[in-house]
Amino acid sequence: MTTHTSHPAPTTRTSDVHDPAYQAFMLLRTVLTVAPIVFGLDKFFTILTGWERYLAPAIDDIVPGSAHQAMLMVGTVEIAAGLLVALRPHIGGYVVAAWLGGIIVNLLLIPGFYDVALRDFGLFIAALALARLAAAFRPTYASTSDQGRIS
Repeated sequence: MTTHTSHPAPTTRTSDVHDPAYQAFMLLRTVLTVAPIVFGLDKFFTILTGWERYLAPAIDDIVPGSAHQAMLMVGTVEIAAGLLVALRPHIGGYVVAAWLGGIIVNLLLIPGFYDVALRDFGLFIAALALARLAAAFRPTYASTSDQGRIS
């Protein structure tokens, strides 16, 4: 005899500004939208720092072009990831986490940058938390079969 266990359908929470979970979701969504966009833009303008020094020589040997060109590509990806978090945080959170994972590996290949890698690990965890919270606050849409149906 086979027993089937049904799992309750996932529910979404309401976007109540007084709900601490929603506040945490919005804080993470805001920071993980703004930070990648700002850091990405700065790869083009180098106001904050010279980003090439954060590229591990082993990685620089793999990517085509100069370290500066690599950083321009990195900046483009960071801007796109920040926009994805803004528009689709349930996907963007995981994309930013994966991107940060790559950054962490790169930083661990550079002696003296372990503190920055540790900071980015904290951001990695925050990105995962955002993706999980976004699942709870993801808007639900009526299915096409429900359209036009009067309740």
